[in-house]
Amino acid sequence: MQQTRRAFLTGFLAMPAVAAYAAETPLERLALTPDCGEPTLSQTEGPYFTPNTPLKRDFRPDATDGSAITIAGFVLTPDCKPAPKALIELWHCSHEGEYDNEGFRLRGHQFSDEQGRWWFETIVPGVYPGRTRHFHVKVQRPNGPVLTTQLYFPNEVENDGDRIFDAALLLKLTEAPDGAFGRYDFVVA
Repeated sequence: MQQTRRAFLTGFLAMPAVAAYAAETPLERLALTPDCGEPTLSQTEGPYFTPNTPLKRDFRPDATDGSAITIAGFVLTPDCKPAPKALIELWHCSHEGEYDNEGFRLRGHQFSDEQGRWWFETIVPGVYPGRTRHFHVKVQRPNGPVLTTQLYFPNEVENDGDRIFDAALLLKLTEAPDGAFGRYDFVVA
């Protein structure tokens, strides 16, 4: 029987940050996550950023259509320690490739927990001309600089034609019967 998104999230939440990077753990450090000491690659926020988003972790009520996805990860310092209370802001387009530029549909923020963990329940964003499928993210440790970046989906045909796509920002994606589970760990100054 294949695991559900909730089972993947439960397993992720049961794991302390240091275990994610210990050699003896069955859940190895993500291959595409930068080595500690190297901050996550920054990218443009794009034209659709809206400040002052609501505190919310679950975007599913914002989208009646679209494939469900849970995205999660750690926020880590350059010396591989968890970054608690880091701000993580997420925004993306609908499954039809449209952004809500008047409200906060598919937009929100949260804070990492004491182990540096973060997660959102949402839908897989659509594509629109000139871009591949992606999430926009801002990450900031308390009183630290803001990292603005984007996360991408593996095996997307549009990845090759997207002018700012970078494979270092690919989610580690696992399919589940009820959607997908994506993971990315941020290293922030």
